[in-house]
Amino acid sequence: MRHIGPKNRIARREAMDLGLKTPGSKSHANLLKKINIPPGQHGAGGRIKKVSERGKQLRETQKLKYIFGLSSKQLKKYFKMAVKKTGNTGLFMCQFLESRLDNVVYRLGFAPTRASARQLVCHQHINVNDKLVNIASLQLRPNDLVSFAKADSQKIPAIEKALENKDAIAPVWLERKGAIGKLTGVPGAELIEKQIILRLVIEYFSR
Repeated sequence: MRHIGPKNRIARREAMDLGLKTPGSKSHANLLKKINIPPGQHGAGGRIKKVSERGKQLRETQKLKYIFGLSSKQLKKYFKMAVKKTGNTGLFMCQFLESRLDNVVYRLGFAPTRASARQLVCHQHINVNDKLVNIASLQLRPNDLVSFAKADSQKIPAIEKALENKDAIAPVWLERKGAIGKLTGVPGAELIEKQIILRLVIEYFSR
């Protein structure tokens, strides 16, 4: 099942910001202060355990699962879809993940986190090609347009703040003009590879 526990604890365990908290929030600020301090009673004073190769594979897989807010079953489904294609399995897996509607809404800067983007979609605030969609896992294709279903949706405080963020930069495969976004190409793996060692994830599922 999808993780619903403390998000900062996960990020501190991985010693990196996984994008699970809204930037600028008090919770996110607290995370950044303690990002290098492991969670738990002993914190930084705890003994560092030796991690097996299998353990490293599992950890990278869990990180990918947490980043996209998926269950293990969902993530494995994308791996199986990628294996069926001829070529780079890791790249295809990233393309499937990045092409999810909730992820595209997040990448466009319409929502501060993927969790909030998923909520927007599920609560019927998002249109795809001018049609209302409430399936967060919907796979988008090049030239698909993403917009808000109602003008009132843009007035939700968290969304309004996200839309006003001038520092947000969309990936090269996305184009945003105001409150309308467009998938202009096929997603790559470069953004995911900045956080995850894809090779270990593929090895984990290939066992």
